[in-house]
Amino acid sequence: MTAATPGPGPGLELWAAPEATVNRIGDRYIDQLECSGFARRLDDLDRLASLGATRTRFPILWERTEQDGGGLDFAWADERMARLREIGLDPIVGLLHHGSGPRHTSLIDPAFPARLGAYARAVAERYPWVTAWTPVNEPVTTARFSGLYGVWYPHRADGHSFVRALMNQVLGTAAAMREIRAVQPAARLVQTEDIGFIHSTPPLQYQARHDNARRWLALDLLAGRVDEKHPMRGYLLDHGATPEELDGLRAAPESGMLIGVNCYITSERFLDHRLERYPEHLHGGNGRDRYVDTEAVRVLGAHVGGFEARLREVAARYPAHELAITEVHMGCTREEQMRWFLETWDAAQALRGQGVKLRALTLWAAFGTFDWDSLLTRPRGNYESGAWDVRGPAPRETALAGLVRDLAAGREPAHPVLQGPGWWRRQERHVYVPHGEVQSQGCGGRPLLIVGARGTLGQAFGRLCRERGLPYRLLRRDELDITRGADVRALLQASQAWAVINAAGYVRVDDAETDPRQWHDNALGPMTLARACAQAGVPSLTFSSDLVFDGRQQRPYRESDPVNPLNAYGQAKARAERALTRLPRALVVRTSAFFGPWDRYNFLHQGLERLSRGECWTAPHDQVVSPTYVPDLVHACLDLLIDAQSGLWHVANRGSMSWYDFACAAAEAAGQSRQLVQGVSTDTLGLRAARPAYSALGSERGEFTPRLEDALQRYLAEAPRRLEEAAPAAVFGG
Repeated sequence: MTAATPGPGPGLELWAAPEATVNRIGDRYIDQLECSGFARRLDDLDRLASLGATRTRFPILWERTEQDGGGLDFAWADERMARLREIGLDPIVGLLHHGSGPRHTSLIDPAFPARLGAYARAVAERYPWVTAWTPVNEPVTTARFSGLYGVWYPHRADGHSFVRALMNQVLGTAAAMREIRAVQPAARLVQTEDIGFIHSTPPLQYQARHDNARRWLALDLLAGRVDEKHPMRGYLLDHGATPEELDGLRAAPESGMLIGVNCYITSERFLDHRLERYPEHLHGGNGRDRYVDTEAVRVLGAHVGGFEARLREVAARYPAHELAITEVHMGCTREEQMRWFLETWDAAQALRGQGVKLRALTLWAAFGTFDWDSLLTRPRGNYESGAWDVRGPAPRETALAGLVRDLAAGREPAHPVLQGPGWWRRQERHVYVPHGEVQSQGCGGRPLLIVGARGTLGQAFGRLCRERGLPYRLLRRDELDITRGADVRALLQASQAWAVINAAGYVRVDDAETDPRQWHDNALGPMTLARACAQAGVPSLTFSSDLVFDGRQQRPYRESDPVNPLNAYGQAKARAERALTRLPRALVVRTSAFFGPWDRYNFLHQGLERLSRGECWTAPHDQVVSPTYVPDLVHACLDLLIDAQSGLWHVANRGSMSWYDFACAAAEAAGQSRQLVQGVSTDTLGLRAARPAYSALGSERGEFTPRLEDALQRYLAEAPRRLEEAAPAAVFGG
């Protein structure tokens, strides 16, 4: 993969933008700009420019600008448009992004096109210097979800509503551009659309042909291609479009339109009539046949086309038009986001080298997205980060930003996680029985070293690295003595590891009061290992504990709170923390008592087993903690490592409760009687080591894991299956 393959004319431009959707569900608007904080941070524009971006898709959205009384408030846009001019970041102004307008209109309102045109005229008069416009983002996609599937407002599910929603958006785009050009004659339409592709089994090829023709409708209408011979003209007329509308668009085509291609990994679909291969909740149909409509990447044996195939299609269909990739985003783990962006960049460079008129690639959702896992229908705050993670007091740059900045500057990307293929190219992408011959790639590249091969945490890192396509090597005690710096340095050189995770340790808190080995495992070993890594310039990750605190405060402990351990275990952890946080590239993660789906020995698994046998489950009611789900902990830590973070971080599931309350919550969630859960005081348990009465963890750096209640539900859903997959793991660190 190369960063700067030569192409025709000037180099590939980088554009960047926030996720800008403001859509309506019933009477509720969901505003991504508010969710991500972009609406409140003026300096986010400088962040976009810092990547090397030359343009931004900038939202001056109708729903956000028009007040309930009908007036327009441009104060927010004025401040930001002025800043864009100051920093030289040219805007492509968007007016609707999966939206349907203010409350007085909708996508099926006959007055919608004229009203959108009037709003466009007002925006153009406010900013007459703007020459690039996207009045409506993805008209076909929005019409499908609003008029055909009933997901978004106005929640219709019929062909007539789909066609009217589509026609209104296209006619509104044409009206908007007429009004804009009355102010700025040089204005250019940048029309975006999600150009996916539908695959199918032979019996469903008729439906695939229809869907594949439908995806072009907005672009074909605007380009003046829908004539009497167009395969979808009859469908449009049968479902409410008028000949006058179609002929009017054909008579005034957008000849200078720049076509913006949005293509997501889930945009390629597969229609399968073999219902027995899929769970029942996926079964659907079209009234003629029953079938499943699922992501092609999850079932096709061969890799799906992606951006390169779609761009070839667009270029062949619209040879006179310039192209851009106007959204590149993947809601996935950090390394997969980076692999997807790099693969798209390389595809764009290759196509330019073959003469395709491809101008730019857009980093989309630069500040992440919220609740797209439910198509914005359930505002639960489920977040996917982008080039910045906005869950802290200020946006935190991720490794994706570094990759994008390197590519824009023509530098060869060097992050080690880029050496492996994305999940969409590996065999584990298949959730269902593969269709066709399976083609996949194996993982490659420099490994992560994981110390603690026998422990619960080490095993979890190994499993999740494997799932994420990150090469790794699990190390046992007899393979590496972490108290011998020379041995560590030799292994680092031989393995070419790009980072080291110390998941080992002595975790028998009561035995630690008298066993000198705990100091060896929890202080001396981690300090020696981290120092050797620092000398070699290799990042390291070490774990600490909430037991470094004395429990005297009654709010969650943050990273800057003073430590005062009550027991020997906490003292060793605190000593290691002090040494490691002085080292470059050393990451120290404090966490709390964790529970995982692969471990039969954790507090939850053993307690729930007791309840299933009708036995009592005792738990202290006077120790408040932040129980942490191991997969959430591991994923967050891997992202921090990939992002090259260092210093002290708290990573625990959001929320806190006593062990007794946690047991009761687990019992109820598992359908067991909480009557068998007995709360006891800590002093009745005969523990040798003192515990803090309160050791809940919060963070001043941000909240990077889901809520505890969500983690508990996932544990109960995943644990039975995961335990069947897992080999017996040791109770304590290896």
